[in-house]
Amino acid sequence: MGANNGKQYGSEGKGSSSISSDISSSTDHTPTKAPKNVATTEGLDSSTRTLSTPSPGLILPSKSSSLSSPALSSNGHETNSSSSSSAPAETVAVVHPQPGTHTRSRQSKSHHHAPIDLLPDHTLLQIFSHLPTNQLCRCARVCRRWYNLAWDPRLWSTVRLTGELLHADRAIRVLTHRLCQDTPNVCLTLETVVANGCKRLTDRGLHVVAQCCPELRHLEVAGCYNISNEAVFEVVSRCPNLEHLNLSGCSKVTCISLTQEASLQLSPLHGQQISIHYLDMTDCFSLEDEGLRTIASHCPRLTHLYLRRCTRLTDEALRHLALHCPSIRELSLSDCRLVGDFGLREVARLEGCLRYLSVAHCTRITDVGMRYVARYCPRLRYLNARGCEGLTDHGMGHLARSCPKLKSLDVGKCPLVSDSGLEQLAMYCQGLRRVSLRACESVTGRGLKALAANCCELQLLNVQDCEVSPEALRFVRRHCRRCVIEHTNPAFY
Repeated sequence: MGANNGKQYGSEGKGSSSISSDISSSTDHTPTKAPKNVATTEGLDSSTRTLSTPSPGLILPSKSSSLSSPALSSNGHETNSSSSSSAPAETVAVVHPQPGTHTRSRQSKSHHHAPIDLLPDHTLLQIFSHLPTNQLCRCARVCRRWYNLAWDPRLWSTVRLTGELLHADRAIRVLTHRLCQDTPNVCLTLETVVANGCKRLTDRGLHVVAQCCPELRHLEVAGCYNISNEAVFEVVSRCPNLEHLNLSGCSKVTCISLTQEASLQLSPLHGQQISIHYLDMTDCFSLEDEGLRTIASHCPRLTHLYLRRCTRLTDEALRHLALHCPSIRELSLSDCRLVGDFGLREVARLEGCLRYLSVAHCTRITDVGMRYVARYCPRLRYLNARGCEGLTDHGMGHLARSCPKLKSLDVGKCPLVSDSGLEQLAMYCQGLRRVSLRACESVTGRGLKALAANCCELQLLNVQDCEVSPEALRFVRRHCRRCVIEHTNPAFY
C-alpha cells in the first residue's frame, strides 16, 4: 500500500496542474457508467452521508477525447456528446471515498514497497506542506496512509483555487465540508483563501467561507466580478481576524462595513471595528465617496489601501480617509482623475506615516498639491506622479528638499520637468535607486549627469523617449555600474 497504488487510485489525476483538475475539469464526452466511488456535486449531500470519509477535489480528465464521462452544460444539466468539442471545459466537483478499501485482497498479494513508503510520517508531512491545494488533493487518492496524512489539519491553513471555469462555489463547499469533520461546522485551521481569477465564484461561495472559517485572516478574490456587498458583509462580520482583503476587479462592491445595508451611513455599532490592514479595491468602478467614507469609518486600522482606477472618487473622499485612517503607509490613487490638489492636501494630513504614494495620471495635480505632500510627509520613500502634467521643476524642488529619504520616483510624461529639477533631486536625494523620466521632453544629458554623479546607488533609470546623447548614457554607466538603463537611443549599447 502506498505510492504503488497511485496508478489504481490516481489514474484520473493526469492533466492540468490547477485546482480545476482536482475539483474536477471535464469536457463534453460520450457518457459512460460512472465509477462507484465517484459522485457529482448534484448528489453531493447523499454521497457524503453514505461515505464515511469523503475526499473532495478529485479529477475527471479533460484533455483526452478517448476518455468518456458525464458532462454538465453551463446551466448544470447533463448533456451528451459523441466526440470532443471545441467548447470550453466544464468543471464539476466530485467526492471520492477513502482509498484502499476495495483492493485489500490485491494489495495483500504484493510485498513490494516503493522507496517513498519507507519515509516516516513526519517526513511525508513536511513534503506535503510544500504542495499546492490541487496536488495535495491528488496525494489523498494514492493510498490510505497518504489519505490520512494529506488531510492533516496542519496542512490546510491555506487553500488556493485557480481557473476561470472552476466551479469555485462547489470546490469551497466540498473542501470546507471535509475540513470541518473533526470540528463540526467550523474549520479552525483555515486562515488563507486565495481564489483570484475564479470568475464563477459567487456570493454563495463566500457565504460558506464566512460560516465555516472564523479564523480567516487573508482573503483574495481578485477578478471575481460576481461578488457583491452582501458577501463582503458576511465575511467581515463573521471573520473578526481578517487582516488582508483583495477585492480588485469586483466591480459590484461599493462598500465594506458592519452594517448590512450599504446605503445606511452608520458609525460602527458599539465601537466595533473591522481589523483589516490591507485593502485592495483596484478597478472597483462603482466605488464612490460615500462608500469610501463608510470604509474609512469601519476600517480605522488600514495601513495599505489601493484605489487604482476608482474613477468616481473625488477630493471629498480623501478627507474622510485622512480623518479616520491615520495609520496609512501606502496609498494608491492612480487614474483617479477627479482627485486634485485639495485631495493631496488631505492626504498630507497622514503626515509621518505615509511611505508610498501613487497619483499617476491624476491630471488635476500640480505643484501646489506636491508641496503639501513634501511639507508634511518627510518620510516618503516612493512617489509615482507619472502623467501629472502640471508638475514642474518648482514642485520637484520642494520634494527634493523635504523628502531626502526618497528611494523611487516616477515623473514620466511630465513635460515641464527639466534638468533643473533633476539637479535639485540629485543634490538632496542621494539615496535614490529607481528613477523614471520616460517621455520627459525637457530632460537632457546635463540632468542625467547630475543624477549619476550624486546618486551612486542608482539601480534603474528609464529615459525612453528622451532626447539624451549616448555620451550622457555612458557617463551614467561609468558612475552607476549596477544601474539598468532603459532607453530608446540606438547609438548607445
